[in-house]
Amino acid sequence: MTYFEGFVAAVPEANKDAYLKHANGFAPIAQEIGVGRMVENWESDVPEGKVTDFRKAVDAKPGEKIVFSFFEYPSKAQRDATNEKFMSDPRMADMGKDMPFDGKRMIMGGFEAIVDEGQGGGSYTDGWIVPVPTSKRDAYRELAARNAKFFREYGATRLVEAFGDDVQKGEVTDYYRAIKAEDGESVVFAFIEWPDKQTRDQGWEKIMKDERMQPQGDMPFDGKRMFWGGFDKIVDTAGQQRAQQTGAPITA
Repeated sequence: MTYFEGFVAAVPEANKDAYLKHANGFAPIAQEIGVGRMVENWESDVPEGKVTDFRKAVDAKPGEKIVFSFFEYPSKAQRDATNEKFMSDPRMADMGKDMPFDGKRMIMGGFEAIVDEGQGGGSYTDGWIVPVPTSKRDAYRELAARNAKFFREYGATRLVEAFGDDVQKGEVTDYYRAIKAEDGESVVFAFIEWPDKQTRDQGWEKIMKDERMQPQGDMPFDGKRMFWGGFDKIVDTAGQQRAQQTGAPITA
Protein backbone atom coordinates (compact mmCIF):
# COMPACT_ATOMS: atom_id res chain seq x y z
CA MET A 1 0.00 0.00 0.00
CA THR A 2 1.38 3.42 -0.99
CA TYR A 3 2.53 5.42 2.01
CA PHE A 4 2.97 9.16 2.41
CA GLU A 5 4.66 11.54 4.78
CA GLY A 6 2.78 14.81 4.66
CA PHE A 7 4.16 18.19 5.69
CA VAL A 8 2.73 21.68 6.13
CA ALA A 9 5.04 24.62 6.86
CA ALA A 10 4.98 28.42 6.99
CA VAL A 11 7.75 30.08 4.97
CA PRO A 12 8.45 33.82 4.77
CA GLU A 13 7.54 34.97 1.28
CA ALA A 14 10.90 36.77 1.13
CA ASN A 15 12.60 33.37 1.59
CA LYS A 16 10.93 31.67 -1.38
CA ASP A 17 14.11 31.49 -3.46
CA ALA A 18 16.07 30.26 -0.45
CA TYR A 19 13.42 27.64 0.27
CA LEU A 20 13.46 26.47 -3.34
CA LYS A 21 17.25 26.20 -3.25
CA HIS A 22 17.03 24.29 0.03
CA ALA A 23 14.40 21.90 -1.35
CA ASN A 24 16.29 21.27 -4.59
CA GLY A 25 19.46 20.62 -2.61
CA PHE A 26 17.64 18.17 -0.36
CA ALA A 27 15.81 16.31 -3.15
CA PRO A 28 18.74 14.21 -4.48
CA ILE A 29 19.69 13.21 -0.94
CA ALA A 30 16.11 12.15 -0.23
CA GLN A 31 16.00 10.05 -3.39
CA GLU A 32 19.38 8.50 -2.65
CA ILE A 33 18.25 7.47 0.83
CA GLY A 34 14.96 5.99 -0.33
CA VAL A 35 12.17 8.56 -0.87
CA GLY A 36 10.25 7.44 -3.94
CA ARG A 37 8.91 10.87 -4.82
CA MET A 38 9.24 14.30 -3.23
CA VAL A 39 6.79 17.11 -4.03
CA GLU A 40 6.79 20.69 -2.72
CA ASN A 41 3.85 23.04 -3.31
CA TRP A 42 3.78 26.81 -2.68
CA GLU A 43 0.67 28.73 -1.61
CA SER A 44 -1.49 30.03 -4.43
CA ASP A 45 -5.12 30.01 -3.30
CA VAL A 46 -5.36 29.36 0.45
CA PRO A 47 -8.56 30.72 2.00
CA GLU A 48 -9.02 31.84 5.58
CA GLY A 49 -11.43 29.63 7.52
CA LYS A 50 -13.70 30.43 10.45
CA VAL A 51 -12.70 27.36 12.48
CA THR A 52 -9.61 25.86 10.85
CA ASP A 53 -7.34 26.61 7.90
CA PHE A 54 -3.78 26.08 6.71
CA ARG A 55 -2.51 29.30 8.24
CA LYS A 56 -3.92 28.49 11.68
CA ALA A 57 -2.50 24.97 11.39
CA VAL A 58 1.09 26.24 11.47
CA ASP A 59 0.53 29.53 13.31
CA ALA A 60 1.53 31.46 10.18
CA LYS A 61 2.77 35.01 10.70
CA PRO A 62 2.17 38.05 8.48
CA GLY A 63 4.31 37.78 5.37
CA GLU A 64 4.51 33.98 5.50
CA LYS A 65 3.22 31.60 2.83
CA ILE A 66 2.06 28.02 3.24
CA VAL A 67 4.02 25.11 1.81
CA PHE A 68 2.16 21.80 1.37
CA SER A 69 4.48 18.91 0.60
CA PHE A 70 4.83 15.15 0.72
CA PHE A 71 7.18 12.20 0.37
CA GLU A 72 5.80 9.12 -1.37
CA TYR A 73 6.89 5.55 -0.65
CA PRO A 74 5.78 2.16 -2.00
CA SER A 75 5.16 0.94 1.57
CA LYS A 76 5.41 1.87 5.22
CA ALA A 77 8.38 -0.49 5.57
CA GLN A 78 10.26 1.53 2.96
CA ARG A 79 9.37 4.74 4.75
CA ASP A 80 10.58 3.39 8.11
CA ALA A 81 13.86 2.18 6.61
CA THR A 82 14.39 5.54 4.92
CA ASN A 83 13.74 7.44 8.15
CA GLU A 84 16.40 5.38 9.91
CA LYS A 85 18.88 6.40 7.23
CA PHE A 86 17.85 10.04 7.56
CA MET A 87 18.55 9.95 11.29
CA SER A 88 22.09 8.65 10.80
CA ASP A 89 23.08 10.71 7.76
CA PRO A 90 25.43 13.61 8.72
CA ARG A 91 24.19 15.67 5.77
CA MET A 92 20.85 16.08 7.55
CA ALA A 93 22.50 17.94 10.42
CA ASP A 94 24.28 20.22 7.97
CA MET A 95 21.06 21.06 6.14
CA GLY A 96 19.30 21.78 9.41
CA LYS A 97 21.75 24.49 10.41
CA ASP A 98 20.36 27.17 8.09
CA MET A 99 16.67 26.48 7.46
CA PRO A 100 14.72 29.19 5.54
CA PHE A 101 11.64 28.61 7.74
CA ASP A 102 10.67 27.84 11.32
CA GLY A 103 10.81 24.06 11.62
CA LYS A 104 9.24 24.13 15.09
CA ARG A 105 5.91 25.16 13.54
CA MET A 106 5.97 22.60 10.73
CA ILE A 107 3.45 19.77 11.07
CA MET A 108 4.17 16.29 9.75
CA GLY A 109 2.94 12.71 9.90
CA GLY A 110 2.75 9.34 8.20
CA PHE A 111 -0.36 8.37 6.21
CA GLU A 112 -1.52 5.19 4.49
CA ALA A 113 -3.26 5.65 1.14
CA ILE A 114 -6.87 4.47 1.13
CA VAL A 115 -7.67 5.97 -2.30
CA ASP A 116 -5.12 6.50 -5.06
CA GLU A 117 -6.50 7.27 -8.51
CA GLY A 118 -4.36 8.37 -11.45
CA GLN A 119 -0.65 8.79 -12.19
CA GLY A 120 0.01 12.36 -11.07
CA GLY A 121 1.99 15.15 -12.65
CA GLY A 122 1.05 18.68 -13.65
CA SER A 123 1.88 22.04 -12.15
CA TYR A 124 -0.95 22.60 -9.65
CA THR A 125 -2.07 20.83 -6.48
CA ASP A 126 -5.12 21.06 -4.24
CA GLY A 127 -4.47 19.88 -0.70
CA TRP A 128 -6.79 19.33 2.24
CA ILE A 129 -6.78 17.98 5.79
CA VAL A 130 -9.85 16.24 7.23
CA PRO A 131 -10.90 15.04 10.70
CA VAL A 132 -12.42 11.55 10.34
CA PRO A 133 -13.61 9.25 13.14
CA THR A 134 -11.52 6.08 13.07
CA SER A 135 -14.75 4.09 13.20
CA LYS A 136 -15.85 5.69 9.91
CA ARG A 137 -12.68 4.95 7.97
CA ASP A 138 -14.43 2.53 5.56
CA ALA A 139 -17.34 4.89 4.97
CA TYR A 140 -14.93 7.75 4.26
CA ARG A 141 -12.91 5.57 1.88
CA GLU A 142 -16.05 4.62 -0.06
CA LEU A 143 -17.08 8.27 -0.39
CA ALA A 144 -13.58 9.38 -1.40
CA ALA A 145 -13.23 6.60 -3.99
CA ARG A 146 -16.58 7.53 -5.50
CA ASN A 147 -15.69 11.24 -5.73
CA ALA A 148 -12.20 10.57 -7.09
CA LYS A 149 -13.62 9.30 -10.36
CA PHE A 150 -15.51 12.57 -10.89
CA PHE A 151 -12.40 14.67 -10.31
CA ARG A 152 -10.51 12.52 -12.81
CA GLU A 153 -13.38 12.95 -15.27
CA TYR A 154 -12.96 16.73 -15.00
CA GLY A 155 -9.23 16.81 -15.61
CA ALA A 156 -7.37 15.86 -12.43
CA THR A 157 -4.28 13.74 -13.06
CA ARG A 158 -4.36 12.09 -9.63
CA LEU A 159 -6.34 12.05 -6.39
CA VAL A 160 -4.97 10.62 -3.14
CA GLU A 161 -6.67 10.25 0.24
CA ALA A 162 -4.38 8.94 2.98
CA PHE A 163 -5.45 7.96 6.49
CA GLY A 164 -3.37 8.87 9.54
CA ASP A 165 -1.10 6.02 10.59
CA ASP A 166 1.87 7.59 12.36
CA VAL A 167 0.79 11.10 13.33
CA GLN A 168 2.56 12.36 16.42
CA LYS A 169 1.52 15.21 18.68
CA GLY A 170 3.93 18.15 18.72
CA GLU A 171 4.98 20.66 21.33
CA VAL A 172 3.97 23.70 19.27
CA THR A 173 1.78 22.52 16.36
CA ASP A 174 0.50 19.22 14.96
CA TYR A 175 -2.23 17.82 12.73
CA TYR A 176 -4.54 17.05 15.66
CA ARG A 177 -4.53 20.65 16.85
CA ALA A 178 -4.89 21.82 13.26
CA ILE A 179 -8.25 20.04 12.88
CA LYS A 180 -9.26 20.47 16.53
CA ALA A 181 -9.44 16.68 16.75
CA GLU A 182 -11.96 15.09 19.06
CA ASP A 183 -11.63 11.74 20.86
CA GLY A 184 -11.63 8.85 18.42
CA GLU A 185 -10.76 10.97 15.38
CA SER A 186 -7.88 10.48 13.00
CA VAL A 187 -6.39 12.76 10.34
CA VAL A 188 -6.72 12.41 6.57
CA PHE A 189 -4.05 14.00 4.38
CA ALA A 190 -5.31 14.37 0.81
CA PHE A 191 -4.43 16.03 -2.48
CA ILE A 192 -5.45 16.38 -6.11
CA GLU A 193 -2.92 16.99 -8.86
CA TRP A 194 -3.95 19.00 -11.92
CA PRO A 195 -2.20 19.77 -15.23
CA ASP A 196 -2.37 23.50 -14.40
CA LYS A 197 -4.40 26.06 -12.45
CA GLN A 198 -6.73 26.79 -15.35
CA THR A 199 -7.73 23.13 -15.58
CA ARG A 200 -8.17 23.08 -11.81
CA ASP A 201 -10.41 26.15 -11.79
CA GLN A 202 -12.53 24.81 -14.65
CA GLY A 203 -12.67 21.38 -13.03
CA TRP A 204 -13.93 22.76 -9.72
CA GLU A 205 -16.56 24.85 -11.50
CA LYS A 206 -17.92 21.68 -13.12
CA ILE A 207 -17.68 19.70 -9.88
CA MET A 208 -19.73 22.30 -8.01
CA LYS A 209 -22.51 21.98 -10.59
CA ASP A 210 -22.43 18.18 -10.83
CA GLU A 211 -25.44 16.68 -9.06
CA ARG A 212 -23.50 13.43 -8.53
CA MET A 213 -21.27 15.29 -6.07
CA GLN A 214 -24.11 16.46 -3.88
CA PRO A 215 -24.07 15.05 -0.31
CA GLN A 216 -26.16 11.93 0.17
CA GLY A 217 -27.02 11.13 3.77
CA ASP A 218 -24.75 11.74 6.74
CA MET A 219 -21.16 12.65 5.92
CA PRO A 220 -18.46 10.50 7.59
CA PHE A 221 -16.47 13.56 8.72
CA ASP A 222 -16.97 17.07 10.12
CA GLY A 223 -16.77 19.43 7.17
CA LYS A 224 -16.63 22.49 9.43
CA ARG A 225 -13.17 21.47 10.66
CA MET A 226 -11.84 20.37 7.27
CA PHE A 227 -9.54 22.86 5.51
CA TRP A 228 -8.06 23.11 2.05
CA GLY A 229 -6.09 25.24 -0.39
CA GLY A 230 -4.56 25.47 -3.85
CA PHE A 231 -0.81 25.39 -4.47
CA ASP A 232 1.70 25.89 -7.28
CA LYS A 233 4.01 22.92 -7.58
CA ILE A 234 7.63 24.07 -7.23
CA VAL A 235 9.51 20.76 -6.85
CA ASP A 236 8.57 17.30 -8.14
CA THR A 237 11.30 14.68 -8.32
CA ALA A 238 9.07 12.45 -10.48
CA GLY A 239 8.86 15.21 -13.06
CA GLN A 240 12.60 15.73 -12.92
CA GLN A 241 13.20 12.02 -13.45
CA ARG A 242 10.89 11.95 -16.47
CA ALA A 243 12.65 14.96 -17.98
CA GLN A 244 16.06 13.35 -17.49
CA GLN A 245 14.86 10.17 -19.19
CA THR A 246 13.40 11.98 -22.20
CA GLY A 247 15.90 14.82 -22.47
CA ALA A 248 13.13 17.42 -22.05
CA PRO A 249 13.64 20.58 -19.97
CA ILE A 250 13.30 19.94 -16.24
CA THR A 251 10.24 21.61 -14.73
CA ALA A 252 8.18 21.11 -11.61
